[in-house]
Amino acid sequence: MTSALATRPRTSALDRDTAMRLAETEYGRVVALLDGLGSRDWARPTDCPRWDVRAMVAHMLGMAEMSASIRESLRQVKAAEKRGGVFIDALTELQVAERADMSPAGIAARYAEVAPRAVKGRRRMPWFVRKQKMGQAQQINGRDETWTLGFLGDVIMTRDPWMHRVDISRAVGAPLVLTADHDGVLVDDVVREWAQRHGRPFTLHLTGPAGGTWGEGGPVLEFDAVEFCRALSGRGAAPLDTEVPF
Repeated sequence: MTSALATRPRTSALDRDTAMRLAETEYGRVVALLDGLGSRDWARPTDCPRWDVRAMVAHMLGMAEMSASIRESLRQVKAAEKRGGVFIDALTELQVAERADMSPAGIAARYAEVAPRAVKGRRRMPWFVRKQKMGQAQQINGRDETWTLGFLGDVIMTRDPWMHRVDISRAVGAPLVLTADHDGVLVDDVVREWAQRHGRPFTLHLTGPAGGTWGEGGPVLEFDAVEFCRALSGRGAAPLDTEVPF
């Protein structure tokens, strides 16, 4: 990244309609995945070492509830800040801890109830709020950067459940639903951000329903599209040593 990119708050490269379409579809796919989980699946370990499936979904529910309600979002932020330490770690730990007494069936039912309201809440965020900077810096690729609330709401809040849907599918051995018109659009946005972040020539071939070809010149890279995103998220060695937030 150039110094200008490092200091300018990051904004969404997705148009608003596309971002909200991706959000609605992703929440729906998570609901369908949770509906298919068996009683033993909730205790299976995931690619996030501290979380089994139940803890991961508790976090996802907490995030959806933040999106559904400004009041709940402010409450969670304030409570996480009181915990101290790295903000995102404090926030996710809070979300899991506050839902520790919920049954797996209760978590799944609550997620299905909240998901449509989460989409509505994100859709209602006005442009002048979306332009505001988040209060907490995020450390990506070894340096702090700032995000707009629009980048958080339009991009990260969809990438997060998407990546965890991948995690859960891998953990329980469930088929991962992938389509070009949804996952392919999400992956394209990730690739373009990855290219902007490292700023070097490349030719990238991603395989699978969410794949495609990007770039020209530089090293030729080929991955499965989902495995490429997993690597950028820290679940493997990131290509060209460049991470992308999820």
